[in-house]
Amino acid sequence: MKVNALENTSTSQQNAQKTPLNTSLSKNITTLKEAFGSSDDIIIRETLIGKLKKRSIAIIHTDGLANSTVISDFIVEPLLSDLKETPETTIIELNQYLKDYCLTVGHVKDIVDFASLYSAVLNGDTILLLNGLAKGIATSTKSSKDRAITEPATESVIRGPRESFTETLRTNTALIRRKIKSPNLWVKSIIIGEVSQTDVTVMYINGIANEKIVQEVFDRLNLIDIDGILESGYIEQMIQDTGFSLFPTVYNSERPDVIAGELLEGKIAILVDGTPFVLIVPALFTSFLQSAEDYYQNAIVSSFVRIIRFLGISLALVAPSLYISLTTFHQEMIPTPLLINIYSQREGVPFPAFVEALIMEIAFEVLREAGLRMPRMIGPAISIVGTLIVGQAAVEAGIVSAAMVIIVALTAICSFLFPAYGLSNSIRILRFPLMILAAMFGLFGVFIGMMFLILHLCSLRSFGVPYMSPFAPLIPEDQKDALLLFPRGSLLTRPRLISQINNVRGHKHLKNKKRHAH
Repeated sequence: MKVNALENTSTSQQNAQKTPLNTSLSKNITTLKEAFGSSDDIIIRETLIGKLKKRSIAIIHTDGLANSTVISDFIVEPLLSDLKETPETTIIELNQYLKDYCLTVGHVKDIVDFASLYSAVLNGDTILLLNGLAKGIATSTKSSKDRAITEPATESVIRGPRESFTETLRTNTALIRRKIKSPNLWVKSIIIGEVSQTDVTVMYINGIANEKIVQEVFDRLNLIDIDGILESGYIEQMIQDTGFSLFPTVYNSERPDVIAGELLEGKIAILVDGTPFVLIVPALFTSFLQSAEDYYQNAIVSSFVRIIRFLGISLALVAPSLYISLTTFHQEMIPTPLLINIYSQREGVPFPAFVEALIMEIAFEVLREAGLRMPRMIGPAISIVGTLIVGQAAVEAGIVSAAMVIIVALTAICSFLFPAYGLSNSIRILRFPLMILAAMFGLFGVFIGMMFLILHLCSLRSFGVPYMSPFAPLIPEDQKDALLLFPRGSLLTRPRLISQINNVRGHKHLKNKKRHAH
């Protein structure tokens, strides 16, 4: 019986949402209370307004979402004191007078059905319903309570802005507007989530972003059918090109300067209310290895750091598997003095190199995960001390060799070089299949695994753009901002496969390009 009652309630709510407002104020309030289950946080105040006190009105808002001070000073007080009417004033004239003269808040709009009424109330607006009129007024009274703009927690830099996104959608769009003061920066909003009714905003620069990619973004967002969106990760998983790849094809960042830079390249930003992480599409493999700080310092220094990152991703991926294959199958490739030292260390170790590496890698992953989940004050200390103690104890107990501890430590350090945490997770997981191939086939297994990995990367696309561009396909003009970073004066064009409309940065450069063409 309870299930049937819930189903009947849900059906009645869906039917009510399609129903226009009634001229009877009491019926509108009854429908509203039934829809919200007479929730205590839905405040409904009925009163008589004007000097004649003959018109009844209901003032409706959600406690905690609407600003009570604004409601009291700029809505309730003008309605009770400043309203001027005569006995000949009609209900339509009174409604128009309220909008034009009484309500001094910023945004006012009409409400004609219950669907719009529910949405406005749950978004922090205040609703005015007059008795005798099948229309309401929604006034913008959203509360400004949100988290302060602080330094990014996951993308720290030495030089660069110290601001990050918050959980408030309009704060995030304003942070981007501060970076790009152009009327061509367009903002389009939709609501996703049948129950959560989450606001999702798409931002792009008109005239730079590819219109086909923009339309593809909206098509994929409109196809999402889910009850609720609690974080941008929900959107990321539902709009990415493939769900069977470890590599992320949607980029995310909590830094406004990073998102502004991506928008200037012709990419599209997706902001979700309630999360500080903004999505960017299309996403390329090189985007996950580039930091915002690269563009704020000397190009030579940035190029050196980028080379270090590429070397780091290689070591983080293949260092354990190379050690296993060399010590197990290809001892002749190791210099004799080094080989003697390695085997002297492994003399009392009862496990083969693969089991030895597996034990240490799993132990380190457990310690790292424990450090992330523990309280912030003691998490880093536990992870560092735990790693040192476990490594030293394992060597002294003869479970692993000192060389293996060095390899695992080097792998762990290299995994922290990634500016994007999502790619780091992919590399952490892929180490284990490569270790298995190394234990079975030696270097041949490692080469086969890397070959399939490269083929998989080259087959990926992000909203139609090849994931490995500008390396595959090879685009010479885009190599200025790939593995190396050329000086700022040389970065005069946008990525060719992303922004196909306006590839040249600045009108002066475009005029010079046309002059040289003639």
